[in-house]
Amino acid sequence: MRILFLTHTFNSLTQRLYCELSERGHLVSIEFDIADSVAEEAVALFRPDLIVAPYLRRAIPESIWKRHTCLIVHPGIVGDRGPSALDWAIQEQVAEWGVTVLQAEAEMDAGPIWAEERFPLRVAKKSSLYRNEVTEAATRGVLRAVAAFARGGFVPTPLNYDDTAVQGRLRPLMKQGERTIDWTRETTATVLAKINAADGFPGVADRLFGQDCHLFDACAESVLKGVPGELVARRETAICRATADGAVWIGHVKRGDSAHPFKLPATLAFAEEVTALPEAALDGWWAQQHDTWQDIRYEEAQHVGFLHFDFTNGAMGTQQCERVLAAYRWAATRPTQVIVLMGGRDFWSNGVHLNLIEAAELAAAPDLAARLAAKREKRAADEAAKPLAQYRAEELDHMRRNFYGFDPSYHVARFHFVHKSPQSWTPRHLAKHRDLGWEVPQ
Repeated sequence: MRILFLTHTFNSLTQRLYCELSERGHLVSIEFDIADSVAEEAVALFRPDLIVAPYLRRAIPESIWKRHTCLIVHPGIVGDRGPSALDWAIQEQVAEWGVTVLQAEAEMDAGPIWAEERFPLRVAKKSSLYRNEVTEAATRGVLRAVAAFARGGFVPTPLNYDDTAVQGRLRPLMKQGERTIDWTRETTATVLAKINAADGFPGVADRLFGQDCHLFDACAESVLKGVPGELVARRETAICRATADGAVWIGHVKRGDSAHPFKLPATLAFAEEVTALPEAALDGWWAQQHDTWQDIRYEEAQHVGFLHFDFTNGAMGTQQCERVLAAYRWAATRPTQVIVLMGGRDFWSNGVHLNLIEAAELAAAPDLAARLAAKREKRAADEAAKPLAQYRAEELDHMRRNFYGFDPSYHVARFHFVHKSPQSWTPRHLAKHRDLGWEVPQ
């Protein structure tokens, strides 16, 4: 079949479904949900047998869903409706959640049900749950629904709130008022649930060091304590804040008064302020035996060493790379036969930390010439000691063109990625129907 994806962006779930359906012989084309007229044009060009919406932030226009079967992927159980489905489930700490594949109709998330898949809801960030449990459940549900559509004759189940089996309900967009943390009274579990539910977007509005900010990337702490609400320690890129029964680590924040209105490591966003906090350093690289924030940890099993480096979204800055290298060199001194580089739970590595680059006004630094001279001197010494392999030279050459070449597209793309600019067009390699000479296959 010809299947058109209407989606807000080409996120991890959309990529997974694209691969799964393509591998099953379907011709899949993608159009970003920019405007009704753009979506209507895509439908006219591609003439799809089926439309799938893996990730939308607004309704499909009536001009499309009335003429075509449109399957919506909703990250909630049957009957759950609203744009903050996963947020509510995480914040209310429910034991089980699910994904529903439903047909688009006039009322948002109220169309007949094609498939539902459920899963246990572990304690984790919203972004991690979305990339793992939600994506797996959505894939199973969409494949079931697409197969049923292809066979023909399937009648989806209308949503009926009188059915006692329907457990979901209409929930509004979760606003910051529902996310507010009462640091003097709420437990670590409650605070963690609130920050986890807002992880990725929109974060929890709060105040640190007397400044408005949004909190992200939380981790429970079971040893350090303090007066509820006070900041008790710092460690590498994170800061620790006391709760009513313990503490949580906050890894990233977005300052409201900053020239950089995007997420940064907490100790960088408040670089001057955190110097007054005590450093709660860990004793080496060994994995801790209690709940705490530890982005690099080492474990051994028999003759194998496992080096974990779990950085937020898999993005790595210079200091994190240097710390991983130091940990690896230490691990190499252990009496093991093999070292396994584990990366993190959700990402092995996503490469350069673009937010750190965006926050670095480097060209205006007064010591730029001296820093470049020192870098050239060190680079020459490294090359004299051991030349780089050819594959690395080719990679650096490509990166050099991106950073310093005439084409500014890398810098433009980085800016829009960091500042979360709305999509304005669909990349042509995804939108097959917009290729020159496109013709509907016979």
